[in-house]
Amino acid sequence: MRIVFIGPPGAGKGTQCKRLVEFLKIPHLSTGEMLRAVKSEDTALSRWVASYIDAGRLAPDHLVMRIVEQRLKQSDCLAGALFDGFPRTMIQAQLLDDHLAENGLKVDMVLELAVVEDVLIDRLLKRAVSEGRLDDNRETIHERMRVYSTQTAPLVEYYAKQGKLAVIDGMQDAEAVFHQIQQRVTQV
Repeated sequence: MRIVFIGPPGAGKGTQCKRLVEFLKIPHLSTGEMLRAVKSEDTALSRWVASYIDAGRLAPDHLVMRIVEQRLKQSDCLAGALFDGFPRTMIQAQLLDDHLAENGLKVDMVLELAVVEDVLIDRLLKRAVSEGRLDDNRETIHERMRVYSTQTAPLVEYYAKQGKLAVIDGMQDAEAVFHQIQQRVTQV
């Protein structure tokens, strides 16, 4: 099963993916983690990626897709994957659909974690302290929220038209959110 998580920064995609990985026994693909791993290296590519991450901007679509394609070739992804923070743009969604179709596969479900912006900002500021995330500061958070609303939010309609979208109330505690997700996933 291939599941895409959509939601603004701080909605809980990573938290819920980790729980769902245990439930479904498929890998968690976080493009944010993949990009931060590249950023931590000392290369020209890492400095280029850092220039995007540190400014709260999205990395270029084709670069992200190339990283995802490489990961999908690994044997643990044959049965499926949880996409955390990917796709983030219409181009990425179309590239993913095309890549999967070339391999006789598809996105099976899209889970949108819905959370109001004030709560998201509080969560991200707390995460900055607890996880040492330098990219979670007020200026970057506001830029990431703007980018989400202009570039990622349109994916909700894209996947809704395909009949793949399930909206989950991300304002609840993590256990209640996961219970909703389990119910939706078992219906597919």
